[in-house]
Amino acid sequence: MSYRFSEKEQNVTPKEAFLNRRQIMKGLGLAAIAASAPKVAFSADQNVPPPAWLDKKVRSTVYRSVKADDPITDAYDAKSYNNFYEFGTAKEDPSRYAHEFNPYPWEIEVSGECEKPGKLSLEDLISSRSLEERIYRLRCVEAWSMVIPWTGIELKTLLASFQPTSKAKYVAFESIVRPEELRGQKGRFSTIEWPYIEGLRIDEAMHPLAFMAVGMYGEPVPAQNGAPIRLVVPWKYGFKSIKSIVRIRFTEEQPATTWNLANPREYGFYSNVNPGQPHPRWSQARERRIGAGGKIERIPTQMFNGYTEVADLYKDMNLSEYI
Repeated sequence: MSYRFSEKEQNVTPKEAFLNRRQIMKGLGLAAIAASAPKVAFSADQNVPPPAWLDKKVRSTVYRSVKADDPITDAYDAKSYNNFYEFGTAKEDPSRYAHEFNPYPWEIEVSGECEKPGKLSLEDLISSRSLEERIYRLRCVEAWSMVIPWTGIELKTLLASFQPTSKAKYVAFESIVRPEELRGQKGRFSTIEWPYIEGLRIDEAMHPLAFMAVGMYGEPVPAQNGAPIRLVVPWKYGFKSIKSIVRIRFTEEQPATTWNLANPREYGFYSNVNPGQPHPRWSQARERRIGAGGKIERIPTQMFNGYTEVADLYKDMNLSEYI
C-alpha cells in the first residue's frame, strides 16, 4: 500500500515557489546560525557534474506536495550548512571541499540475507524507476532543523527488488571510503572510524516514509549533501540518513552503527526524534528551524519530527530506554 500525503500536503507546488536562485546566490541566513563564522562561497559548477541521464531524470520529475505550514529552507543554506564528516567537522567543510570528490560513476553492492544479491550501477538502480519529490522536515540531533525537497524513490521499492529473506531483520548501509578525495577520512585527522555505517530495522526500512534521494531542490544531490544517492529517514535524527551509499546489507542481527559505537550513551541505534528524551548534554524539546530567506525560528520539537504515522513501529517499546 503506497503512502498518501495528508490534506495539508496535497497542494502541488511548482519549482519556482520554493527555489529562488537569487536567494541561493546571496546565501542568506547562515550568519544568524554562526555569526562569528565567515560565509563560504561555493558554486555547484565547481563540483563534478552529474551524468546527463541523471540530471534530466531528476529535473523532469513531476513536483509533488508541500506542507503549507513548513516554509522551505533556502537551497543555499541546505547546501552550505550541514554535517558530512567525510569532508571535515565544520559545517562549511562539505561545501568548501565538495569539488574534490567525484561521485560518478557509482555502484551499490547489496548482500546478506536476500535472494538476489549483487552489484548495480546507479543507472541500473534509478533509470527504470519513476522518481517523485517529497518535502520533508530534517531534524539534526544538534537541535537545528530544515525543510528540504528531495527527489528519489521509496526505500521499500529498492530493497524489495533484492528479495530479502525471512532472516532479514535489519538493513545496514555503508558509505564511501575514499580518503584521497574525502579529506575528513585522512589518517590521524579522522574523527570517527570509516566507513560510516548506519542501520534500520527491516520494518522501519520498509515504511513508506523511508526514502532514497538522488535529488534535492529539483537538481541532482550535490556532493556536499551525499551525492549521488543517500538515505532520508524523516522521523529520525539527521545522522541516521547516511550519505553516499555504496553498500546495503540485510542482516539477522542488529548492525553496529558509527555514532552508536563512538558514544552509545549519546547516540542510540534508533535515534528517533523525541522531545521528551534529552541528549545527555542538551535538551531536545526545541529546535532552531532554518527557513525561507535564512530566517531562524525557535520552535517546539515534535515527536517523531511530526511524522506520527510511524508510531505503531514502536508501540511496544520504551523510547526512553531504546533511544
